Amino acid sequence: MNRIYVLMGKSSSGKDSIFRELMKRSEGRLGTAIPYTTRPMRDGEENGDEYVFTDEEEYEKLKSSGKIIEERSYDTIQGLWRYFTVNDGSFDGERDVMIIGTIDTYISINHFFGDRKKVIPIYIECDDGERLIRAVNREKKRQDPQYRELCRRFLSDDEDFSEENLKKAGIEKSFFNDDLMRCVEEIAENL
Repeated sequence: MNRIYVLMGKSSSGKDSIFRELMKRSEGRLGTAIPYTTRPMRDGEENGDEYVFTDEEEYEKLKSSGKIIEERSYDTIQGLWRYFTVNDGSFDGERDVMIIGTIDTYISINHFFGDRKKVIPIYIECDDGERLIRAVNREKKRQDPQYRELCRRFLSDDEDFSEENLKKAGIEKSFFNDDLMRCVEEIAENL
C-alpha cells in the first residue's frame, strides 16, 4: 500500500465530480476503495460505482468479522443509514488509493493503518449558496425528492465540518470548488 487520499467536504461540494475527474486523469495509477452504505440507491446510481449498496444484515456480518475500518451512522428522515469502509482488499495493492469520506473517515483510516504520512486529506470547500442550489437541483431530478433529508444534511454539515473539527483532525489545507476543472487541476498538482 502506498498513500490513501481521503476526499471530503460538505454535501454538494462536488466530491463525486472531482473524484471521477481525478480517477480519469490518473489513467489507472490511482485505485479506490468503494464505500459501503445501507441507504437506498438514488436514481441513476449503480451498485459498485460510487457505493456498494448493502443492508443491515450484511453490515452486521462485516462488523462481526472485523472487516469494517470505519463507519458512520445517520438518523435520517427515512431511517438509519450507515456508511462504512470495508477492508475488502482494496488497500492491499501497490497503487495509491482515493476514497470519499468525512473527517471521521480520515481519522479512523489514520488510526486503522497507523501512519499519518500515508493517509492524506483532501478537503473540498464550496460556497454554501452554490451547494444549496446544487443539492436542490439534484433532488428535483429524483422520482421522489427528499427535501427534508437534504435540509438535514445541509445543516449537519456545519457541525461536522466545523473549524474546530478540521483543526482537531489536523486538516489545514483546503481546495475551493468554484470552478470544477480548476479545482481538479489544483488537487492533481498536490497528489
